[in-house]
Amino acid sequence: MYPWENIVPDKDTTMTMIHECVSRGHKVALCTPGNLTIRDSITSAFCNVIQPKEKNSNNIKVFYKNCSFKSQMLPLAGFDAIFMRANPPMDPLMLNFLDSVKDDVFILNSIEGLREANNKLYTAAFGHIHDDIIPNTQVSKNKEYLVKQIEESKADRMILKPLNGYGGSGVILIEKSAMSNINSLLDFYLSNSDGSSNYVILQEYVEGAENGDVRIIMLNGEPVGAVRRRPAEKDHRSNLSAGGTYEKHSLTRQEKLICKRIGPKLVKDGLYFVGIDVIGGKLIEVNVMSPGGVVPVNKMNKTKIQKLVVDFIEDKVNEMVYKIDRRSRLRNQVQQSSDR
Repeated sequence: MYPWENIVPDKDTTMTMIHECVSRGHKVALCTPGNLTIRDSITSAFCNVIQPKEKNSNNIKVFYKNCSFKSQMLPLAGFDAIFMRANPPMDPLMLNFLDSVKDDVFILNSIEGLREANNKLYTAAFGHIHDDIIPNTQVSKNKEYLVKQIEESKADRMILKPLNGYGGSGVILIEKSAMSNINSLLDFYLSNSDGSSNYVILQEYVEGAENGDVRIIMLNGEPVGAVRRRPAEKDHRSNLSAGGTYEKHSLTRQEKLICKRIGPKLVKDGLYFVGIDVIGGKLIEVNVMSPGGVVPVNKMNKTKIQKLVVDFIEDKVNEMVYKIDRRSRLRNQVQQSSDR
């Protein structure tokens, strides 16, 4: 996950998950991506292990303030589950470390799924069969191509954003009437100081985007909660981290259709806990690294999504334990059988 000191306890989805696990009596250890290591062919992590207390406060702020830790280097294969909550962009080396334990520990979300879906290409590459739920999207680092797409667009407004951005960072609204500014913006987004270039996303502006978007939280391919996010005044971004606000929301027929359409693929890819963003009945993004929104959804609907998530993790771990135990018992029967 991201550093402990970066948590805003009463708004943070990760914090709700930590609190739920600790409240159930689970041993919880925290680790940032840079604290992974391998020693004697064993993948380990320099962890901060939350120390148990006789009673944990139900108030998240109080719980966060009173948490105490013990620092230890611990083998990852000794844990039952790893909950991935690191912020984008994804560190490929982090996943290389975790490859060595993916058969021993349940990882949410799966390593393979994170590799495939860690950026916005996952949504953009769904294909033409999903055109009714995905806005027209271009992904490129070719400036001439992008300028041509803007000039030929029937719409006057489009959305420009970096491929690996998150939390609304770098998302801007562009207008064809200001092509001179667009050229300089593309230069800024595409170019790095070392001479390399970045991919950017150029996306159809969906009508109604000025009124915000809908964050839908999905667990095991099914929607478990949603909230409407409104942008702050004089800002087109509706992310809470960008100053947006939230409102209670019930899924529309089109939003339910989107969930039904993409749910099986998410499960197939091991992407069990994700946040999808929808505007005007169009799927804008699939967030798989550290999707947020649990706190406002819980508040608006008087739910506790973290309980559903931890229930799911426990069930998955129990499945793994059962398979290992069954395999061991059957193997012992074979080994103990006498030759005839």
